[in-house]
Order: sequence, then structure tokens, then C-alpha cells
Amino acid sequence: MSLSAKLLRTKAIVTDGSSESGLKRVLSATDLTLLGIGAIIGAGIFVLSGITAATQAGPAVILSFVVAGFACACAALSYAEMASSIGGSGSAYGYGYAALGEFPAWIIGWMLICEYSVAIPAVSAGWSGYAADGLRTIGLGLPEALTHTPFDPKTPGLINLPAFTIVAILGLLLSVGAKVSSQFNAIMVTVKVIAIGIFIVVAFPHVTPANWHPFIPEQVIDAEGQPHFGINGIFKGAATIFFAYLGFDAVSTAAEETKNPQRDLPIGILGSLFACTGLYILVSALLTGIVPYTELNVPSPVAHALIQIGKDWAAGLISIGAIAGLTTVMLVMYFGLTRVLFAIARDGLLPSFFSYVHPKTGTPLGSILASGVIMLAFAGFIPLGRLAEIANIGTLGAFVVVCAGVIVLRKTRPDLPRPFRSPASPLIPFLGVASCSYLMYQLGPHTWIAFGTWMAIGLVVYFLYGYSHSRIGRAASIAA
Repeated sequence: MSLSAKLLRTKAIVTDGSSESGLKRVLSATDLTLLGIGAIIGAGIFVLSGITAATQAGPAVILSFVVAGFACACAALSYAEMASSIGGSGSAYGYGYAALGEFPAWIIGWMLICEYSVAIPAVSAGWSGYAADGLRTIGLGLPEALTHTPFDPKTPGLINLPAFTIVAILGLLLSVGAKVSSQFNAIMVTVKVIAIGIFIVVAFPHVTPANWHPFIPEQVIDAEGQPHFGINGIFKGAATIFFAYLGFDAVSTAAEETKNPQRDLPIGILGSLFACTGLYILVSALLTGIVPYTELNVPSPVAHALIQIGKDWAAGLISIGAIAGLTTVMLVMYFGLTRVLFAIARDGLLPSFFSYVHPKTGTPLGSILASGVIMLAFAGFIPLGRLAEIANIGTLGAFVVVCAGVIVLRKTRPDLPRPFRSPASPLIPFLGVASCSYLMYQLGPHTWIAFGTWMAIGLVVYFLYGYSHSRIGRAASIAA
């Protein structure tokens, strides 16, 4: 067999729902929808909505959410088809293995590892800021040395203790079991949805339509030669706030822990995405309607806007909702990361330690521990800064391949049972490829350099370990 044939060897598709993974099927469609909402609603609605309006799009940030939501919707429909027909805990990695081959699957898996392992510590930094502010208001403020990393360029400290602590707690929670994690997530989702509801009710009477004019501010060029606002600002804003949509794909990693994956996964993926997109559009419209968009370039724009209209009590409740929101984002992404690592290791492309499942809890304990140690180091000691944007490009890359995979499998496996079929195929998957690729193009050069470095490391890992340890490859060698 030639090298190219080995790199493109595909994995058999199991359509009977059987699994010998040891993971427990305990999640329902409601659990999955709440997991999706838990992953999506967080930094995007509480932070990025205001900052993107102030720096990129103005009131037209509403259209930025529509553009990003459209790209995600095309990807979500493709995810739903793949999840219902292929399933597995590996999400896009598993779909790529079945549709495109081992090497493309490794590339996708490495992108997903990038997405989750960078996004979780990045979100933990925001969580730390809200938590530190909350402790300060009740007289338990932490010293600066315990809220900043040693390499913080502005205020060096010893450790970002709140960020370190929350990542450790979530790791312990995930170790207990998927059902317990989903129940905790449901509680936190309820808290943040109530907080968003309070904002909507309080903000609506204070909307001033004049704040929406001009809806699309005239384009300006900054001192570095970068354009802001105008039509281009809408698309640049969409590429930035795409971070707000990270996580809905993590729902698909729960396939082997779902009671009826063929039915429940599409419901969880599409239901959570469309519900959150509606909330994003409504909140961004109200936010830019109650205060001028130029005032929203602050770490907590939603709370800041409420303070500006004299609703300090509501701002306090929003802060509680933000903490709950960021908590669930980290929890679901951590869940997704461990399941992707588990799936890759089960196929032999990573060491078997990552695929160890605890016999009592039915959780991939090896992946939880290994990824937890790395993320604790990032969260507590390393400021990620702008590198957090590589989470966006990693996710967009995975979305492109999933959409392409739907097109390929419709050609190569027309007989494959598809309980859910993406409508208007191949148009919708093609639009997913095109829109996600365009958003990737909108990201800055520093993001591409960081992403390229990460992918180069992935190539080294694959050819030094994964290629020779592949279970499919070894089975083919034995058969030969």
C-alpha cells in the first residue's frame, strides 16, 4: 500500500449504535440542548457583544452575529447529519476519519484540541476577573499576586489562583460522571438565562433609537493601518465574535453517552445554536440601543451599560450570570476536549493512557487528568493574550472539513442511513465551507502564524507516533 493510501485509509462506520467504549449512555435531548447552551452563552454575550460593537461594527454588530450565526448554522446542519449517521465521541475527528481518511482526521482532531485547550484557559481568565471583583465587594479581595500570572506583561504575579481553581474544580466534576456534570450545567444555564432575561426586561424601556444611528458607522483607518467599521467591519466583527459560538460542536462529542444519539444529537446541536443566536441578536440590539456603542469597549459592557442607565442592582445580577455563563462554557469545552482525546487515543493515534475509562464512573479519566494538568499550567501561570484567537481558527477549520465531509459521504456512501439529512445538500454544506473559510481569511496574521506553529507540532506528533501506532494501520499490516 502506498503512503498516500495509508494516509487516507478510512474507518468503518458503525450504524447499529453499538459501543464497547465503557462510556455510560445517560444523556437525553434536553441534556444535550442545555450542554449546547452552556457552551455557547458566555463571553460572547457578556463581553464580546459590546467590545465588537465599540471597535469593529457599531450597532451593526447585530449583523455580525447574523453572519457568524449563518456560518455556524450551515456547519450545525452538517454536524447534525454526521452525528446522526456516524456518531462517536470524536465529533468532527470521527466524521473526518470515516469520510476523508486518517490523516485528514488527525488534522481535524488536532484543530479541535487547539480549540478547546486554548479556549478553556482563556475563558478562565475572564472568570477570574469576575470572581475577583465579586470577592472584593464582600471584603474578601485577593492580593494582586494571586490574580495575575508570573508572565503577565502589565502586572506580574505569582499565580492566577481563581482561574487555576475553577479549572481544577471542573476537572473533578467531570471525573464524577457525565450525568452529574450535565445536572450542574443545567443549574448554571438556568442562572445565566435568568440574568439575560433580567437584562432584556430592564433594558427594553431605556432604548434610545438615536443610538442606532448610524447603524453602520463610516469606515476609519487606525494608526496601524487597520480598517474599522463600515461593511468590512461587519465581517471582521463576525470573525471576532465567532468565539461566541464556540462549543455547540462539543455536543456531538457526547454521542456515546447519549441514550438515543440518532434522534437526540440533531435536537441538541440545532436547538442550542438557534436559541442562542436569537438571544445574541436581541441582547446586542438592546445593548447598543441603551448606550452609544462607543462606550462599550470595557471588560464588562453589559454591566457597564446598566450602570450608565442607573440600574446598579441589575448590573450586580448580570455579573452573577456572567460567572455562571463562563463556568458552563469551560465545563462543556472541557467535556468536549476529553472526549476528542479519548477517541483519538482509542484509534491508536495518541498513547492509550488518554483512552483509559474509569470502570465505576464511566468517564475517560486519563484524558481528564492529562488535559487538566496542561490547562492548569496555562490558566494559572501563562497569559494567553491574543493567542486565544487560534481557538477561532481551529474551530473554523474543523467546520470546513465537516461540511466537506457531508458532500463527500453523499457521493461515496449514498446508502448510509441518515436519520437526519442536511437540507438542500450540497448547497448548505458548500455554503458552510465558503462562509467558514471566509471568516478564517478575516483573522489577523498573528493568528495564522500561531495556528501554523500548532499544526506543525501536530504533524511531528502524527508521524513520530500516530502513523506507526494506528489501530487500522496495524490491523492492515497483520492482515497482509
